[in-house]
Amino acid sequence: MHLLWDFDGTLINTYPMYTKCFQQVLGKGVTEEEIYGELKRSFSHAVAHFHMTKEQELEVRRLINQIQPEEVKPFDGLERVLQAADINVIMTHKDYKNVKRILDYHGLTSYFNDIVTSDDGFPRKPDSASYAYLHHKHRIDMAIGDRELDLLPAKELGIKTCSFQNEHAEADFHLSYYHDFFYTIGK
Repeated sequence: MHLLWDFDGTLINTYPMYTKCFQQVLGKGVTEEEIYGELKRSFSHAVAHFHMTKEQELEVRRLINQIQPEEVKPFDGLERVLQAADINVIMTHKDYKNVKRILDYHGLTSYFNDIVTSDDGFPRKPDSASYAYLHHKHRIDMAIGDRELDLLPAKELGIKTCSFQNEHAEADFHLSYYHDFFYTIGK
């Protein structure tokens, strides 16, 4: 199976740390639950929702860039799915340097045949250009993401979709835990 993965919230559980960064900038007047919910839609959505100034947004980005790889973890059961796949690729809005240092720290880099990041110049999701590039190169069977935004480009290209920890996203499959991958999707 050839799998296209989102990074944040799909491979690596980064949102709890991102939530802390937002709360540090926004202050205690906003709950972590509210921040987390808005972040799960998208980073830019959260910035707009909380009416953040450019300075606040830049401060959150600075704090996020200071997160150490040991402060974020891969989701349980992920490595078994990566091992079973024939090809794994990533498409993320995160920059390559930070993706690589997190993957390296957790010993996951060797599982990925290709990594497309914000550094590659593709339009942001839900534009399908980056997915089309990866699909043409690797014949993707399924895209896995935690947000609707991650799945829309795959749907546009006729690629099967799997929503991770988001039952509200329209997808061919829904997973709450990677331990259920083979039971839910098979190989």
